[in-house]
Amino acid sequence: MFHHSTALPLPGMLHDRLDRAATDLIGNSGLKIDFSAPRGEPALVPADSVSWIVFKNQISMFIGGIAAVLLEFAEPKVRDGVWQHSSFRDDALTRLQRTGLAAMVTVYGARSQAEAMISGVVRRHGRVEGHTSSGESYNANDQDLLDWVQATAGFGFMEAYHHFVRPLSDEERDALFREAGLAARLYGALGAPKSQTELNALFAAKRDRLEPSPIVGEFLAIMRDVPALPAPTRPLQGMLLKAAVETLPHWIRHRLELGPEWSLNRLERATVRLAARSADRLLLRSSPPVQACRRLDLPDDYLYRPMKR
Repeated sequence: MFHHSTALPLPGMLHDRLDRAATDLIGNSGLKIDFSAPRGEPALVPADSVSWIVFKNQISMFIGGIAAVLLEFAEPKVRDGVWQHSSFRDDALTRLQRTGLAAMVTVYGARSQAEAMISGVVRRHGRVEGHTSSGESYNANDQDLLDWVQATAGFGFMEAYHHFVRPLSDEERDALFREAGLAARLYGALGAPKSQTELNALFAAKRDRLEPSPIVGEFLAIMRDVPALPAPTRPLQGMLLKAAVETLPHWIRHRLELGPEWSLNRLERATVRLAARSADRLLLRSSPPVQACRRLDLPDDYLYRPMKR
């Protein structure tokens, strides 16, 4: 039995404000995706999956996305590839929104839309090549880099949910790895971990390559200041960054030189958990998971109903 949380009823005006804020977080990237169409078309991941439950939580997704980027930036080829070829420094919010939208499309989007999006990403990655600051050559479609990015994203989203929403069982963890497999293959990440054991082995294999960089600190400073959350909840943003750091394996955090100033205190940790657990019960009508449920003729509260999986 996979766990669900019941939907939290909200007054109409409060729902509408939160709905707009959540939609803006991924909807102002310039990319328009209608998760409610085409009618009846399944996603890459089935609706009765653990991924559909985990990815609906926008707080843990934010935490997990930051954790994933920190892990990516520990790998010098990925770090320099992103920093040399993206608009992160100049337009971090749009980049953040596009990354969040891509994750939503991969899980909730109609299969044809997800395949088209991933194909476009693969084509663009083929043009991303260069040399790191130490002289190593890279291409964004290199097999080992694709595997690392896929692994770090899976780790980030899984661990953020596990740490701040509720513990995931071994069965649920296995399901998350399995459900990510099709998208990983479409991206070309043919060696992406298929289990926790394989993920641990990849981290161990990368141990001597992962390194600190001033770019990690610059990234965190950008993410602290960018207006990612609605103004009334902006103080939470810094706590979510600390939460992301806390999900990292201890040795990687040490390697990245992210010291105690990036640790949550007791009150902050309780605040993040309250926010994440509340978000797990927020049914927002315009959100990708609800729109995807409508596409499949499922009730809006489908992901909030206890059911046998």
